[in-house]
Amino acid sequence: MGCKKDYLKFDYTDGSIREEDVWKSDRNSRGFLNTTYAGLINGYSVDGDGALLASASDEAVNSNVNSRINIINNGTWGALRTIDDQYNNMYTNIRKTNLFLEKSGSSAITPASDIVRLKGEAYFLRAMYHFELMKRYGQIILATRSYTTTDDLDLPRNTLDEVIAQISADCDEAIKVLPASQSDLGVADKGRATAGAALALKSRMLLYAASPLYNTNGDLSKWTAAAATARQLINLNKNSLLPLAQLGNLWDFSVAASNYSPEVIFATNVSATNSIESNNAPISYEGKGRTNPTQELVNAFEMRVSGKPITDNTSGFSPTDPYSTTGASARDPRLSLFIIYNGQSFKSRAVETFTGGRDNMPININNTKTGYYLRKFLSESSAWATGATSVNRNRPWIFFRYSEVLLNYAEALNEASGPVTDVYTYVNQIRLRAGMPVLPAGLTQSQMRERIQNERRVELCFEGHRFFDVRRWRKGTELFNKSVSGIQITKTGTSLTYVPFQVENRVFTEKNNLFPIPQSELNKASKLKQNPGY
Repeated sequence: MGCKKDYLKFDYTDGSIREEDVWKSDRNSRGFLNTTYAGLINGYSVDGDGALLASASDEAVNSNVNSRINIINNGTWGALRTIDDQYNNMYTNIRKTNLFLEKSGSSAITPASDIVRLKGEAYFLRAMYHFELMKRYGQIILATRSYTTTDDLDLPRNTLDEVIAQISADCDEAIKVLPASQSDLGVADKGRATAGAALALKSRMLLYAASPLYNTNGDLSKWTAAAATARQLINLNKNSLLPLAQLGNLWDFSVAASNYSPEVIFATNVSATNSIESNNAPISYEGKGRTNPTQELVNAFEMRVSGKPITDNTSGFSPTDPYSTTGASARDPRLSLFIIYNGQSFKSRAVETFTGGRDNMPININNTKTGYYLRKFLSESSAWATGATSVNRNRPWIFFRYSEVLLNYAEALNEASGPVTDVYTYVNQIRLRAGMPVLPAGLTQSQMRERIQNERRVELCFEGHRFFDVRRWRKGTELFNKSVSGIQITKTGTSLTYVPFQVENRVFTEKNNLFPIPQSELNKASKLKQNPGY
């Protein structure tokens, strides 16, 4: 010990750390940026009890009648009754990104050459957090420096064009300096921001900016910009679609084939959990059955052979065998991967959602309200039941995956140029991966728009997209301001009959296209102003 002069000197301290100590330490400086990732939103539970945003759209009903998610559905959503309110959370983490951008240049990060890349991560995160605010509240206050308590914080909102420009600029800064994709990161850095993640974020943000809710004058150049950014990510040639057989495991990072697979562009940190299953599994598996898909969503899955919607009399749909997986009446294979319906095998036995079946017992408060349960996200390798050995699975919330980027490109290109060849090419890539026929030739622009919107509805269901897609399309009063349905199945001997029924009525008005600003924030800043209608 006596031979090594600095043996007991470390680049970190025990106990409380002052702000100036953070930037004097390589470890603390990097750790500060790492904590900024904690602001990423895990979408598996927006009410603290397993509710997905899907249950505040026409995708699903929440089995818990007391869930706060229902204030969005019943018309009582407002400044004093909020859910998924990310206002304070996002600005807290934006301040962290700004501190890192301001301080890291003179920090003790070693080697200093790492600072450029780490700043790129901070630019991405700042863009991400500003976008999370924009998609909820519309015009927001841009925070591009770290404010202190002595600053005037009663600021007006920036214009939407200013917000879009700032998010784009931050994404561009990240794109310039970050590795292209997760495949270009070392094992210890998996999950960090990449240029691909920044392009995916910019692609989604520009798609929103071009949509009717934000692009009120119908500027086609905004659609062109959104298409160009999505195409830029496609041209990186770093991502691809998983085979259909692996799609069901995409959200289970315990499965080696899906660990940052080429389809995953960016996701939250991985946590080992079985709460996704215990919150959503059918009741006979001791699940809470929280997310109950609607009949409207089930109806959106087309026919496997004809490729037509089930509403088409020539589609091949069989009302007496509505979930068929074989023959001319077979449905889109994704239906079995994403939704649990009567007779489907789950954990090696058939689910029973017919009246009186073990997964349809109304005396159980967690009983399905629609006749369906969630399948997407759930791992059959997980275990949670009483008396069984608990088995957790490594699970992230996936923010960006390649199929969304292809759909972003197709939608933006169709709006900018009509149903040109590339529009067909990239929608069909997703359909072919799913085992579906290609789209019919000769579609008009409006017909293609409808097919792309339905493809998003099916491919991206339960991932938080439908909630915002319908809003940005400005179709909420058409699609969300009405009842949602389920299916009542009666078993007589070996035969089954299927009768749709209304589950609950929903309320949606124009003001609901944006979130209300929390009253607590309005009380602190008079210039902020509430969103219209609240």
